Amino acid sequence: MPPRSTSPVDKLDDDDYPAYTMGRAAEMLGATPAFLRALGEHRLITPLRSEGGHRRYSRYQLRIAARARELVDQGTPVEAACRIVILEDQLEEAQRINEELRTQDAPT
Repeated sequence: MPPRSTSPVDKLDDDDYPAYTMGRAAEMLGATPAFLRALGEHRLITPLRSEGGHRRYSRYQLRIAARARELVDQGTPVEAACRIVILEDQLEEAQRINEELRTQDAPT
């Protein structure tokens, strides 16, 4: 597999590129930096660190954080919201694998 391109244009399309600072991420989510730190403490998302040690978030991580925020806004404690999001992700992955196996085993 060829190495991934690192041109600035490619980074714009990369969901895993850590483009957002903690402040910007919190603003986009309508949350506080403390909320993002709590998600990290509960191991829902692990932001990358800049050379200066600042947290940087990807679009993918912000989507996960947004789902946790929805649950918290509905009254779910942060720790429980993190666990729910992790379980939802695991279920989705298991369903994807199950579907792949079904299509491999299906008669053609």
